[in-house]
Amino acid sequence: MYDVACIGIFVADCIAKTVDKIPERGKLGLIDSIKLYTGGCAMNAGVDMKKLGANVALIGMVGNDGFGNFMLEELKRLDMPTDGVRVSNEYATSASAVLVDGGGERTFLHSLGANGKFTDTDVNFDVIRDSKIVFVAGTMLMPNFDGEPCARVLKKCKEMGKITVLDSAWDDTGRWMEVLRPCMPYIDYFIPSIDEARMFAEGREDVADIADYFFDLGVKHVAIKVGKEGCYVRETKDAPGVTLPTYLGIKPADTTGAGDSFCSGFLYGLTHDMSMTESAAFANAVATHCVMEVGASTGIKPYAEIIKFMEEHQPG
Repeated sequence: MYDVACIGIFVADCIAKTVDKIPERGKLGLIDSIKLYTGGCAMNAGVDMKKLGANVALIGMVGNDGFGNFMLEELKRLDMPTDGVRVSNEYATSASAVLVDGGGERTFLHSLGANGKFTDTDVNFDVIRDSKIVFVAGTMLMPNFDGEPCARVLKKCKEMGKITVLDSAWDDTGRWMEVLRPCMPYIDYFIPSIDEARMFAEGREDVADIADYFFDLGVKHVAIKVGKEGCYVRETKDAPGVTLPTYLGIKPADTTGAGDSFCSGFLYGLTHDMSMTESAAFANAVATHCVMEVGASTGIKPYAEIIKFMEEHQPG
């Protein structure tokens, strides 16, 4: 039995560091390093959970190419199943050029590739049947899956008795709630970033008002990643919300995958007898480990090491 089945995007991340300026057109600029890493919301969260100690399956699509082979080989190296990953002979693996500046902030150049063609008919429900939680990762970056196809999958997952969790990505096309609305009644835990949450909430700024808006659309529980402030957690509309601080004393080396690592910690908590608030506090510590190293999953440690870090460090 899998703890979590992650449905979503797979991306080959070519991370270039340190990029504090772009060379003039036609010119060359020297940087410290260019390295290839696994990336994409589903891949990141899945690998992170595996490193924490969870049993995870991934569902998505890659191309039959060098990047796709790299992603599949990494899954095999980590002893993770590939049954849910479709390999396309028609579409290339999604990839990003990630430019990391001296402060650890990243800028992305992204090609949708196979992620743009993945849809509900590509989902392996045998994998979902063997999973406790279904996590949709990378919503707004899967144009053939987002919206009604995603809602159909979530609805079927609920009919199968599964817990559903959804995270989002930034929508460069500006569709936002137009796409997400049909999914909302079938989401048990909605965990967007604050910037994305404000866009989904159609102009609302206050985090409590935003959570109210999501509850009114049918979401059961809300956790919003609020950057350096940590995360805002609210069990129900009638319950008070709480903001859990993160670890501000840690200087980030690279923020790539920070949101995905938060999700991995949160999901690990939910599947290992933690309350929602305990899961979010643990998720803050996991996300802190993510930003300590270059790469989306490089800094993630096993559960026991994360707990030891929490015992030795105070958030805030």
